[in-house]
Amino acid sequence: MDWLEEAKAYPKLQSVVVVESDREVVGHGRSTERRYFITSLAPDASRWSIENSLHHVLDASFHEDESRIRRGHGPENMIRLRRMALNLLKNADAHTRRKSIKGRRKIAGWDHQFLLQLLAG
Repeated sequence: MDWLEEAKAYPKLQSVVVVESDREVVGHGRSTERRYFITSLAPDASRWSIENSLHHVLDASFHEDESRIRRGHGPENMIRLRRMALNLLKNADAHTRRKSIKGRRKIAGWDHQFLLQLLAG
């Protein structure tokens, strides 16, 4: 982080963001990549906790990290579809609110009437 000492060149610098990505490829091992970003935005840890909790729900309910969709627009399309599905499941009617997101997803797979209610909003 020697470059941070040159921060005087950025008078509006408010935050430094570190993004660390772990990747494991079968037969090739594990790698970690760390990227640094500077921004004029004030630090806001609550935003990151929201992002992390959303990712956790998507991974736990939709096994997002296990997806093997890698080509073209497929990964981005699936992320959008999963988020739309998650929003529909979160807004499910009162009698299913006691169920987890994973449970509501399972009910939607078994009960076509419930699925139609979800899609109708």
